[in-house]
This record gives sequence, structure tokens and C-alpha cells, in this order.
Amino acid sequence: MGSSPSSEDISTLMSSEYQLRRELADIARRVYDRGLVAGTDGNISARVQGDTFLISPSGSCLGMLEPNDFVRIDMAGRAIGGQGRPSSERWMHIAAYAERPGVQAAIHAHPPTVIAFTVAGLTFSQCSLPEVILAFGQVPITSYATPATEEGAVVIRDLIKKFDALVLDRHGSITVGKTLKDAFFKLEKLEHGAHVMLMAHQLGTARDLPPEEIAKLAALREQLGLGKASDVSGTCLPPGTVLPTRVVRGDERY
Repeated sequence: MGSSPSSEDISTLMSSEYQLRRELADIARRVYDRGLVAGTDGNISARVQGDTFLISPSGSCLGMLEPNDFVRIDMAGRAIGGQGRPSSERWMHIAAYAERPGVQAAIHAHPPTVIAFTVAGLTFSQCSLPEVILAFGQVPITSYATPATEEGAVVIRDLIKKFDALVLDRHGSITVGKTLKDAFFKLEKLEHGAHVMLMAHQLGTARDLPPEEIAKLAALREQLGLGKASDVSGTCLPPGTVLPTRVVRGDERY
């Protein structure tokens, strides 16, 4: 039999969980302040350890959460600590964690420009913005799922295996990351890219990057450890496109 955790181990775990709760409250407030959710929209979660997670409570405003408000849940979606009921969108978060063991945080938000594109039946170009190509490869749009149901988990399950940012048809987005800040920065980048594309359409015609430049970005994506070159949309990078073996760059981190 394994030994029981010492009081020191328990104290360390409680301290690290409280720090995580503080960071969740901070990032949740930033999501709200940036206008990426409104009212009681959206939810945010982080892995505590193994198969237990902290998630925002049902019906809560992300801009008003305190560290102790977050509910601890297990992979079955059961509340195992904290007050209140866990978010009704917890199934989507659980699906992301189940498919991606390395993921430590997930944010479901309602970025307005992203949603507007799907309501209009449009996709913002996957081939125009170098930052979007480099960071995401591509951003798939899921099938529509009724909010606050387990359908959310169903429509993201296959796509979240490969991609860190998904657009939920008429419902917003989910971004995942190795840290809460990572998931938040991806959310910001996603909405910013959509907003730029909206303005480009308003000004005239959105222009795609040439295939040879997209090939360089795809190769650089792998070189920087951001993901696979094959994640880039086939519309932007047709099969058979030859990638450069290495992209010359400075020592700065992207």
C-alpha cells in the first residue's frame, strides 16, 4: 500500500490550488473586460491535477468571480468541491481534457466578431493573416450544438484533438492551452484576427497570402514547436506543396 500524503504535501497542494483559483479569477476578469463575453456568458476551467479540474460556476459572470467561487469537478462532471453548481458547459471542457492530456486550461467565450461571421454564414479567410496561420494552422468551425448541453462535447471532440482554437457555430469559441494565459492569448488572437478580416471586407477585398509564403509559415510553425505544418488548411497549402527545410530567423521567441 502507498503511504498517505504528509501534512506538508497536503499544505502544498492546497496552496497551489489557491494560486490556480486566483489566476482563474484574474483571467476570467480579463476575458470579461475585453468584451469577449457578456453578462453570464462563457466559462473557464483549469486542470488541478490528474482528472480533477476547477471550473466557473453555472450562471456566473466571469468579470465578478472570486477565487473561492470556482467549483472542483471530476471527469464525470460531478462537483467534488466548492460551492454552487459547475458550468452547464462543463462537458465541452471535459471533452477537451480527455482528448488532450497535455492541456491544462480551457476557455469558452463568445467573441462577437467570431460569432458574427458564423451567423452570416461566412468564414474569415484562413489564408490571409500570418499570425493566425502561425499560431493555429487553421481554426475549424464546428457543427451547431445546442448551448448548455452535452452536444457541445460531441461537436468538438474530434477537432480538439488537433487544434487549439475552435469556432463554435453561432455560439463562440473554445481555446485550450498549456497554461491559462496561453488559452487566453489564443482567444484574444482569434477575435483580433476575425476583427481584422471584418474590416478588410468593409474596406474592399481580403487578399490571401501567396502559397510560397504560407509554406514558409507552415515550416516555421513546426520549427518553433507551435504545431504541425499539416495543420494549415489545404485550401491555403495545397497537397504537394514543398516546404522549406528551415526558415531563417533571429533568436527572438515568437
